[in-house]
Amino acid sequence: MTTVAPDTGVGPQLRGWRERRRLSQLELALRADSSARHISFVETGRARPSEEMVLRLADHLDVPVRERNALLVMAGYAPRFTQTALGDPAMAPVREAVERLLQGYDPYPALVVDATYTVMASNQGMRMLLEGVPERLLTPPLNAMRLTLHPGGLAPRILNLPEWRADLLRQMERQMALVRSPELRALYEEVAAYPVPDRPSGDPGGPGADAGSGAGAPSLALPLRITHRGRALSFLSSIATFNTPMDVTVAELAIETLLPADRETADHLRSLVA
Repeated sequence: MTTVAPDTGVGPQLRGWRERRRLSQLELALRADSSARHISFVETGRARPSEEMVLRLADHLDVPVRERNALLVMAGYAPRFTQTALGDPAMAPVREAVERLLQGYDPYPALVVDATYTVMASNQGMRMLLEGVPERLLTPPLNAMRLTLHPGGLAPRILNLPEWRADLLRQMERQMALVRSPELRALYEEVAAYPVPDRPSGDPGGPGADAGSGAGAPSLALPLRITHRGRALSFLSSIATFNTPMDVTVAELAIETLLPADRETADHLRSLVA
């Protein structure tokens, strides 16, 4: 849920979004087919923007869908975008599309999360990767950040945990800069406070692990290096979202896939389902 301060006007909020995007009033005016003078009047409260103008500015400022509703309300208009629960019958096409996509990635791990990283769906590859995680962390609602960073979750098995943990926390910080979500802030403070487990002793892959997976290969993106059944696996993470969503729930869904970063990882996963 996003909270909006009751005394916050739409003008200052639009100015804040413009400054986040590092645009001048003139640059925004040119993109939105307006004038710098009108943008200035809107931001200072001297002019009330039309509903169309609020949506146009929000679009050019890449404002999240939930926040666009908040801007409309602050400007005195009704919210434009619905928020439909994922379990609603109307969302059946979305659920079916997501399920087909997840199954298509098997045996490579994939999952769907919402704006607070609650796991909405996952595939068999992800469930295989979660083998050995305590049941208390697997009790719904699952949270991807807790599963990854909790010292009882995947964290002790992640070979490059300091780098991966720092990247996840930066990802959450960027998201918090865009949305005012008490739930996301509370989650960030929780997982950031988790103690960092010691790296597995011995070789980078831990006792008995094959640590050679991906060794010496050039890094084009930060890989997730994690042990599974005594082997060191290497993944590249990819995140996909829906294009031009018209519903808050759909806009906040993210599909994360873990793609093998080397042949050894791909062969290991395929062997598990063979």
